[in-house]
Amino acid sequence: MTVIFGGYRTVWVVALFDLPTETPKQRKAYARFRTSLLKDGFTMLQYSVYARHCASEEHADVHRQRVRSVLPAEGEVLLLRMTDKQFGRMEVFFGKEQKQPESPALQYELL
Repeated sequence: MTVIFGGYRTVWVVALFDLPTETPKQRKAYARFRTSLLKDGFTMLQYSVYARHCASEEHADVHRQRVRSVLPAEGEVLLLRMTDKQFGRMEVFFGKEQKQPESPALQYELL
């Protein structure tokens, strides 16, 4: 089901990253990046995979820019945008058993 608020389609911004952690400096950069995602409202789906629900494409652009502003000097970061309906089609498996993904907490934002 696609959720539409005020004519805007809700979207998800997913950050996938592979950052080096071999040196103390790299580990600090990794921790700083991960913490900034959490402070910006991203939720960890798996290690190095974080997602954030956004009320509109414009709102998603704001969070994309925030992620870009805290990119570490090394490593790879991918940002993916998808509609709420596409995100809802995600299949989650624990071993061979398929389970329903946890529903994110319903959030209302005053813009």
